[in-house]
Amino acid sequence: PSPASGYCPTMAGLQILRQPRPCRLAEGDTLELECGAIGNPPPQYQWFRNRRPVEGAQGPQLQVKLVTTAERGSYSCRVFNLFHEVWSREVDVEIGEGSGQTSVAPAPCGGQQGHPAPSPAPSSPIPAATDKVALLIGNMHYLHHKQLQAPMVDVHALAALLRQLDFKVVSLLDLRKAEMQMAVNEFLLLLDKGVYGLLYYAGHGYENFGNSFMVPIDAPSSYTSAHCLCVQRVLQRMQQRRTGLNIFLLDMCRKRNLNDDVIPQLGALQVTANIVFGYATCADAEAYELSQGELSNGIFVTFLKRWLLEDEKITVLLDKVAEDMGTLEITRGRQALELRSNLSERRALTDPIRPPAQDESSARNLQWAKAHVLPESRHLHFDCGVTVQLGFAAEFSNIMIIFTRVVASPEDIAQCEAKLTDLPEELDVDLKCTNKESPEEVGSPLAPAWSPGCPSCCLYSRLCGLQKLRQELAFTVCLQYRYRGMDDFVEERQAVSVGKPLIAKLNLQ
Repeated sequence: PSPASGYCPTMAGLQILRQPRPCRLAEGDTLELECGAIGNPPPQYQWFRNRRPVEGAQGPQLQVKLVTTAERGSYSCRVFNLFHEVWSREVDVEIGEGSGQTSVAPAPCGGQQGHPAPSPAPSSPIPAATDKVALLIGNMHYLHHKQLQAPMVDVHALAALLRQLDFKVVSLLDLRKAEMQMAVNEFLLLLDKGVYGLLYYAGHGYENFGNSFMVPIDAPSSYTSAHCLCVQRVLQRMQQRRTGLNIFLLDMCRKRNLNDDVIPQLGALQVTANIVFGYATCADAEAYELSQGELSNGIFVTFLKRWLLEDEKITVLLDKVAEDMGTLEITRGRQALELRSNLSERRALTDPIRPPAQDESSARNLQWAKAHVLPESRHLHFDCGVTVQLGFAAEFSNIMIIFTRVVASPEDIAQCEAKLTDLPEELDVDLKCTNKESPEEVGSPLAPAWSPGCPSCCLYSRLCGLQKLRQELAFTVCLQYRYRGMDDFVEERQAVSVGKPLIAKLNLQ
């Protein structure tokens, strides 16, 4: 898809500085292509050859040693981060004498630029989506139940992979019931005829009478279906949007809930032959986490991420995940992936996007983009002559990092630092994890994923639960400084309002 199809013009901020160059090689040579970019958050890369991702080619340099004619083709690089996407130019790589016809790698502007002659059409048409949308929810910090570790890492890993497949991704952590319901409502607004919709949930759950229930973090100790979200009810509403593919990946337990004897009256589902359920475990069984530190994936995602970028029918892909999971000795006989599907066509996560007319999709794109706008970096000027930079990075759609940095100060000031204070009470802000000198101190195991985009010599603060914001995000920047030859510090304050960032714009509370 073109960048314009999913991103607001105001979200520019990712730039390619070095474009790949076409080349002609002999068999046995080394192929080297480079695509250099800058951006905040830091750019990620995925190389393509002839419309397909190159496996393992996820860096600014693509190197293939001892090439053969199999590496002939048209190459391009997709450069992206949490909010932006750009494509490099396409370049032809010719190997040996008389390179064969090459098909076209994805164009930077969704087909608006000229194309070389395409490869011969396959015998059957490739299915296509009008768009691809994913909602990822990970619940960890339960108020009345066992705390979980893996959902944060699992959601982050899947979000990165799905973006490589051109999904519009909303990723959220630790939602209460009302917030989960509103998040699903907003997800449904992004769906339309022919759209591929994917819902991933990691957290506590259960299954009664064939219906699956997702447990929010505020569920009471003896919860019932009244306190939870029913997955099949979400599916009903997705079908009403005439989606092209409905995928549910449920990374949760499916034990019977003995506190809940109510049989939900959902009515019959439509016969659409486009539904896929991938359960992390079998009916009446539990799903497990691996205890290998804060950055460990759950068992389901550990194997799912190995296959997610493969160009396979989604049911075939999940079968391969199931086979892989079966090789894990510690869960054999206790956890096994279960696949339920009525999918009749060869639908894959790698299917291309063929959007409808611009006016039909513009509202959906705007709705998605609203949830992914960071505040713009700004400079605060204090009366003492000090200038402080205020910057922002995103970890999830509802978790934001704010950093402060002194960028200019008069010569007569010997020491100064700028700290955040007066943060909104409704946010999940641990004061022990604010105004820290290194990203690792803010309480996030995922700091290495976003910290490279932040400048050095900063103070970092991590704000969680942005969906809870009722008003614009307002806080105070407190500047403390000391003049040369003096022991006492002087303090100046500036009030700052940055609007409603990221998911807060959608008013989920």
